[in-house]
Amino acid sequence: PAYVAEKHDQYMKNYLETGMKKMIGTQRELIACRKDGSTFPCVLGLSETEKAGMICGFIRDLTKDKAAQAAVLAKNAELQIQQNLIMSILDASFDGLFVIDEHCTIQMVNTRSCEVFGWTKEEFIGQNINMIM
Repeated sequence: PAYVAEKHDQYMKNYLETGMKKMIGTQRELIACRKDGSTFPCVLGLSETEKAGMICGFIRDLTKDKAAQAAVLAKNAELQIQQNLIMSILDASFDGLFVIDEHCTIQMVNTRSCEVFGWTKEEFIGQNINMIM
């Protein structure tokens, strides 16, 4: 993109004049620009060669990585919505209700159970169901 390209020559000039390596030897995420003007996320790494004045740039396209991250975030949001729905259904019950796993560990508990037994949901979760017996 233009805002990056405008600064590139100044970055190189500063390096050549001062010898300070701000980007060389590191990697950073940025936006790159294709011939057609479209942009894409990438990681840029710069490395100096043993031959003076030669700098190699390594670019890795992050388009697929970013799409996978977005898919995971969307799935997590969907799962959170489903979990909230399940909890609202459990909390609608007039009776106390527990969900336990194969080790008798409480995984979920509704509000009515908390009212009846006096513990909070946080205090119930992870405990053995025998705590109420």
